[in-house]
Amino acid sequence: MKMGLRLRLLFSHLVVMIVGLTSFIIISKIFSPRFFVLRLERLENQGFDLIDVRTELVAGFERVWQVSTFWSVMVGTTASGGLSYWVSRRIMQQMIELEQVTQRFAAGDMNARVPISDIPELNRLGVNFNLMAASVSGVEARRRDLIGDMTHELRTPLTVLRGYLEELAAGEIAPTPEIYGKLAKETKRLERLVNDLQELSKAEAGYLPINIQSVNLYPLLESLVERFAEQIVEDGPVLQLDVPLSIPNVLADIDRTEQVLVNLLGNAVRYTSKGTITLRVWVTGLMLWIAVNDTGIGISSADILHVFERFWRADESRNRNSGGTGIGLAISKRLVELQNGQIQVESQLGLGSEFRFCLPLA
Repeated sequence: MKMGLRLRLLFSHLVVMIVGLTSFIIISKIFSPRFFVLRLERLENQGFDLIDVRTELVAGFERVWQVSTFWSVMVGTTASGGLSYWVSRRIMQQMIELEQVTQRFAAGDMNARVPISDIPELNRLGVNFNLMAASVSGVEARRRDLIGDMTHELRTPLTVLRGYLEELAAGEIAPTPEIYGKLAKETKRLERLVNDLQELSKAEAGYLPINIQSVNLYPLLESLVERFAEQIVEDGPVLQLDVPLSIPNVLADIDRTEQVLVNLLGNAVRYTSKGTITLRVWVTGLMLWIAVNDTGIGISSADILHVFERFWRADESRNRNSGGTGIGLAISKRLVELQNGQIQVESQLGLGSEFRFCLPLA
């Protein structure tokens, strides 16, 4: 039969007490009479006549020693036993509380937390558990949000597809190239959403391969401006490149950096109907900064705190018909962080936005 922690603590205290008392009794039993006899001999040498009472003195000493030892053992055993029981019970109460909290947490109560303990070791254990519980609760909340958002995002294209397919099957609409084009558009939208979700999942889990090396970003920036300039309609915004001809190399993954810039430039083109979109570069300290400025619709101060969240869209401007999945900025943020950089945003509603990120110099 296995012994519980309470019995182990109590038993260990009792063992220590018994060993101490036993050592005291044995040592005092062996040496105390001898010391007493030596003391009597010294008194005799000093001229005291103890011959007639020496035997009685030794016997009296042993009786007194036995009585005092008995009561010492009784009082010591009672006191130490009671103290051991109290300490064991006090420790076990807090251990039981910790066990109950972990059971509640395992059963799904994400708000279960360990109370503060006055025992430093148990308090540290409780603090670490509470930190872990808070982290797990955050992950669980994000997981629920992700499932809810993903379900919401998938519902729209699936509803459109189902509607058209049911009407085609019932013969209510003719199978024209326009209808098939709409169906293809919705399937591409689903495909893009799934791919973005997979990319974001890999990036957040740290499974996304990053090939950091010394690169010159000027050719990439120049080619991206040319590519997006071809997509802008004649009366649309003007795309500008504000980059020195010679810029220092950075430590980055050229493909992931291109992915970030494509996301930022794509958003700028999507939400800027007129004015300018400027891609500019500058160096501050040991970082190379790259910014995408636009004169588009902008973002309100209330919404700017959420721009890098998954599936975020400002209700008035970023509707699902714009073609975005609402994941691009979340992916961009993670890709920049994986390259040891950071990304920032400044925006005013109706005046435009600036998304900028930095990469370390080589």
